[in-house]
Amino acid sequence: MDAAVLLRSARLNAGLTLRELGERAGTSHSTLAAYEAGRKTPSVATLDRVLEAAGFAVDVTLHRRHRGAAGELSRGEELVAVLELAAQFPAVHSDRLEMPVFRAT
Repeated sequence: MDAAVLLRSARLNAGLTLRELGERAGTSHSTLAAYEAGRKTPSVATLDRVLEAAGFAVDVTLHRRHRGAAGELSRGEELVAVLELAAQFPAVHSDRLEMPVFRAT
């Protein structure tokens, strides 16, 4: 998630206007608008200060990412995508295994 989306999401979830958040964070509302529009990129310290003023904190986890060829997912990314997709479908198991009956036509 980029800084623009993160800031806008935090501000809206906090129920704050640009002016209200700007006052709390010590930043002008026009600067916040530029951050949210992606016209400017805040420093890490500024991003942290604005998010804290909105009542949020950022937790960062660093993990190695392996890249495949251009446009392809690495094996790890592909596995994560498959597992996330599988988690959306609840497992339904039957007490007895039924096999389909095939008949010659």
